[in-house]
Amino acid sequence: MAGESSTTPLLSDELDIVIPTIRNLDFLEMWRPFFEKYHLIIVQDGDPSKIIKVPDGFDYELYNRNDINRILGPKASCISFKDSACRCFGYMVSKKKYIYTIDDDCFVAKDPSGKDINALEQHIKNLLCPSTPHFFNTLYDPYRDGADFVRGYPFSLREGVPTAVSHGLWLNIPDYDAPTQLVKPRERNTRHVLLEVEKHKKYVDAVLTIPKGTIFPMCGMNLAFNRDLIGPAMYFGLMGDGQPIGRYDDMWAGWCTKVICDHLNLGVKTGLPYIWHSKASNPFVNLKKEYKGIYWQEDIILFFQSVTLPKECTTVQQCYIELAKQVKAKLSSIDPYFTKLADAMVTWIEAWDELNPAGDAK
Repeated sequence: MAGESSTTPLLSDELDIVIPTIRNLDFLEMWRPFFEKYHLIIVQDGDPSKIIKVPDGFDYELYNRNDINRILGPKASCISFKDSACRCFGYMVSKKKYIYTIDDDCFVAKDPSGKDINALEQHIKNLLCPSTPHFFNTLYDPYRDGADFVRGYPFSLREGVPTAVSHGLWLNIPDYDAPTQLVKPRERNTRHVLLEVEKHKKYVDAVLTIPKGTIFPMCGMNLAFNRDLIGPAMYFGLMGDGQPIGRYDDMWAGWCTKVICDHLNLGVKTGLPYIWHSKASNPFVNLKKEYKGIYWQEDIILFFQSVTLPKECTTVQQCYIELAKQVKAKLSSIDPYFTKLADAMVTWIEAWDELNPAGDAK
């Protein structure tokens, strides 16, 4: 399979790989068999004068903060600085139908048989088959080879809905918040076989649709989405430098995206593929970034669980502007940051539409 994928990659002309980074991209060497035939969009965070080295043989474009300011002008204020949330600029400038984004500390994982996992290929398969958000199938993804709909599953719902998001998982370093990191500093997800669950082996060979009405904590380190269907909602917010919060960028995008997917009858899948997350970030640094988010998230999650969008909102942009209005109206009492965030959400859509004229809006 890996050999086939390297010579005939799926959707090679329809997908961009977006990578945020502050360092040389040596990690791409491990991904070369799977990424070399795709176009990369690299978003350099931090000091724009630093030279980022990319291994030979990759087709890429690289943007630093100076480029972002030049392209977006005053609207560049909506793109975070000194935070991996800057990656969403890559989503905006892409012209492809699909996006895969990965962090630069993520490597090729192995399945229980020891074979390299082509994460990108699995994401594409997830995006190209329907989702089932309206009725849960107890065999997980019914469209997967060897699976089907179980007895009692309504025939009227078996066609499913288009899949907008494929959320992948990670082995080795778990994606924990700082308090959990502190109490479980040595916990790891390993790559061993399913039967060893009593030893905390956590490779779960499954893909499932997240049900309608359920939000989830989206991780941006191994994520793919249909840019045509949901791209304008994939805004990773205002995080990092100058902001009172960090490490909630992907979760904010996930909450907004799921609400909009539910409204527009689109699906979100989670599960396979796995990548290998190689580095544990400092829990004390993370706590400083997260502590307001940990406090605020109880109210934020209640907001997203109860928010509704009017039927007049029929595009992602319309939904997102409405969501920004409700964020300002209902969350600004928590902290003035949410007024600033809501305004940035509107600026993001304005910038998106400038770079992606009306004919491209879905």
